[in-house]
Formats: sequence, structure tokens, C-alpha cells
Amino acid sequence: MILLLSIFLPIIFFYLLHKTRKTTKSNLPPGPPSLPLIGNLHQLATASNLHFYLWLLSKKYSSPIIHLKLGSHPLIVVSSPKLAKEVLQTQDLSFCSRPKLIAMQKLTYQYSDIAFSPYSDNWREMRKMTFIHLLSTKKVQSFRPIREDEISLMIAMISKSASSHEVVNLSEMATALSCSLICRIAFGKRYNNHESETRRFKNLVNEFAAMTLTYFVSDYVPALGWVDKLVGSTKRLDRAFENHDSFYQELIDEHLDPRRAKKEEEEENILDTLIKLKEDKSSPIDLNWNSIKALLMNIFIAGADTSSRATIWAMTALIKTPNVMKKLQAEIRSLIGEKGKVDEDDLPKLPYLKAVIMESFRLYPSTPLLIPRETIKKSILDGYEIQPKTIVYVNAWAISRDPEYWENPDEFVPERFLNSNTDLKGKDFGLTPFGSGRRICPGMVMGMVNVELIVANLLYSFDWELPLGIRAEDVDTAPMTGLAVANTNELLLVPQKYGIV
Repeated sequence: MILLLSIFLPIIFFYLLHKTRKTTKSNLPPGPPSLPLIGNLHQLATASNLHFYLWLLSKKYSSPIIHLKLGSHPLIVVSSPKLAKEVLQTQDLSFCSRPKLIAMQKLTYQYSDIAFSPYSDNWREMRKMTFIHLLSTKKVQSFRPIREDEISLMIAMISKSASSHEVVNLSEMATALSCSLICRIAFGKRYNNHESETRRFKNLVNEFAAMTLTYFVSDYVPALGWVDKLVGSTKRLDRAFENHDSFYQELIDEHLDPRRAKKEEEEENILDTLIKLKEDKSSPIDLNWNSIKALLMNIFIAGADTSSRATIWAMTALIKTPNVMKKLQAEIRSLIGEKGKVDEDDLPKLPYLKAVIMESFRLYPSTPLLIPRETIKKSILDGYEIQPKTIVYVNAWAISRDPEYWENPDEFVPERFLNSNTDLKGKDFGLTPFGSGRRICPGMVMGMVNVELIVANLLYSFDWELPLGIRAEDVDTAPMTGLAVANTNELLLVPQKYGIV
């Protein structure tokens, strides 16, 4: 036995060494050296702002495409509009899956959703159903009374603070508004001024964000999976799942209660539609309660999180550029006159508003790294060979600040979008806040109208100032880490009523 080991161990060693060298010499993009077993996991897990760290790496290696390893899993990061187009459009079918991660598997009920599920026939049917029945343009328009009602309630609340010259926590108000909006649209429930419910919604969103940021060792080094239990990651995931599951189950139980009284003046909400599709068996897929919960999670997290953060980033950008704010207020107030509010019919007549929102999306993307993709088959990208099962990050933050694509990329200049054909529908790859291709966000139409209508009414109804002693340059634009990023510090402003309101 000892003789056999003495013969075969050196053979195995040199075989593995040869294999390692062969892999090293393969046609891969540049990138930092990786450690045995864990790859670059330690670097990514400790980066405070991952999109910024990856941008610095791209600069260091002078390449718009870089290569890293998450355990044994290859990872590439693209940071140019040209390569984003390849990933999101030209080779979309090769790059359109999602990595299978423990947290997402749990929170999506074994990949029963559309945002995080790997590419499959079932996913395609789910996506089709979502676009047709849940988030079509017609369906989004049907929720117009809810949007206008909720925004009017927020404006009335801010008016009370304006009367006494109080400081308003706009971050908090925008979050509460987004939660209230999405709860009425998706679940048919009103939560106005219910502080305990608002806290619950915020906790649910924060729990979900925390799980998307947690690197589970089991995903990348299965042999060390016990570490997840040791450090408490598994327990936190179980708790987050239980909190989400109980929330969605409560909503379903309420809708199934025969004593429930539905308000006839309100449009059928999204959960009503899903239950009807399930009961009538009119969906091309076999809808069950878990897949309904997974879809509710997608809609709630996206609607309550990204819309509020996009609103706050827009207001942050405007308070830091008073000349832009005044120009936009002049456009809005000239059009609206003494009507008292901006409604959805007014939005197409406000080109500078649209330009401001687009510039805010460019400079402060709510999702700086689009949701990670995974390759389905071998492909060639920028001359490099990309293997199947490679995780792909599209660094939208880096792309939107690319000096080769954008003039003065670090400046907030909405005028760049006036008389421009650039749009947000995933065809202009220097600006893709909603993604593109098969994985484009199905809630794009609703997200855009929500943000435009909220910002327009905030600027029509009030003049905004910073609290005493705070200068525009002091307003923090450092982002918190997350799938959707917000300002590190909350936005505190002082509203003054506009004369005719």
C-alpha cells in the first residue's frame, strides 16, 4: 500500500498541477489573482460598495471586462455599453439565466418567481403571464386613481409640516408612500398612517436586502457549508423567509375569506387577479400558492424598494443643483397653473421632468449592479472564451459614468436628454436602469409613472430648502450597499408651500 501511494501520489500531484496551469493559460479576461478554494470571495464579501470596487478593478486592469472567482465559480464583470449590449441583447439567450443561490432559492419558493429564477420553459410562461395579466400598460393605467389618491395624501401631510416650517424626513415619507402604493395596487389594502405596518414593511425590505448581500459559503465552497450555520447565516435566512411567508399568507387568507368586502370603486388588485387565474386554471402554468407568494414578493420588494429610492435620488440630485430644480418647477407650474396637482395626463407634456428623471437614473442608478446573470452555454465576449455556468455582473453604475460614452459623466446635466432619442426601455446600453432583453424588469412602466408623478407633485406643491446650516455640497450621495442602493443618510428638507396650493 505504501509503495502504491508513493507511486500514485506524485502522479496525481503533477496531474493536478498541470491541470491548474492549463486552466490558468486559458483565454480568460484579466483580473485579480485568486486564493485556493475560495477564489476572490474574501474581496467581494468585504467590499463596502461592490459596484465601486469592481469599477476600480476594471480601471486597474484597463479592461471593460474582468474575471474573478467565487469559490470554484467563474465570475465576469462588464463595465462598458458595448459589452452590456452583447450580454443584454446580442447574446441575450446565452447570458439570460440566473445563478442558483441558497438565499434566492429559499426566498423565491424554489425559484417560483420571475426576477431570480434560472431560465426555463416555466419561467418563460410565468414572465408572459406577468406581462399580460399583472403589469400590462392597461393594468398599470387602471391603478391611476390609487396613485393620485396616495400622492395627494402625502402632499397633505407635508403641507402640515410646511405650515410650521418643520424639517421633513423625505426618505421616510417616500418609503411609506411606496409601501402604501404597492400594498393597495398589489394587495388591495390601505395602510395609511399605520406606523407599525410601515415598520413591518421596512423590516421585510431590509431583511430581503440583507439576504441578497450575504455570501453563503455553501454556494461557492460546498465543503465548507457548515460555516453558514456557525456564523448564523442559515438562521437569519430561515427567519427572513418565515417573516415574508407569514406576510403573504395573511394576505392570501384575507382575500379568500368569504366575508371580505371588496370596494367596488377600486380596480381588481394583483392578488385578486392571481387567485382568479389559479381558480379558473386559465394560466398556461400550474399556479400554486407558493408561486403566487413568490410573485407577490417580486412585486412588493421592487415596488416598495426601488421606486422610493429612485424618488429620493432624484430629489437629492435636485437639492444639490438648485438651478435645475427651479427650471423644472417653472416647467411644471407653467403647465399646471392653478389646477392644484399634477395628474398622469400632464406627464407627457413635461419633457424636462423626464430628462431630470433619466439623468437621475444615470448618475444614481437604484440598482448599480443589475441582478446577476449566469451563462447557459459557451460564448465569446470581447475575444474571451466564457464558459457555461459563469456568473455575470453588468456594472450599470460604471457604464453610466463612462467618459467615452457620456460627456461630463460626473455632472448632473438633464439637458443631455432633451431632444434625445435615448429611452429607458433597454435599447440604449449606456443607460439600463430596468435591464434589457429577456430579463428586463416587467414593472418598468409602473416604476416610471410612480417616480415621475411623485417628483412632479413634490416640486409643484412646494419650494424646498435645506435645514439651517446645511449646504448643498454637504448633502450625502454616498450609497449604502444593497441590491437597490439608497443614500447612506436620510434626506432631510424644509418644504415651503407654493403660493397657489
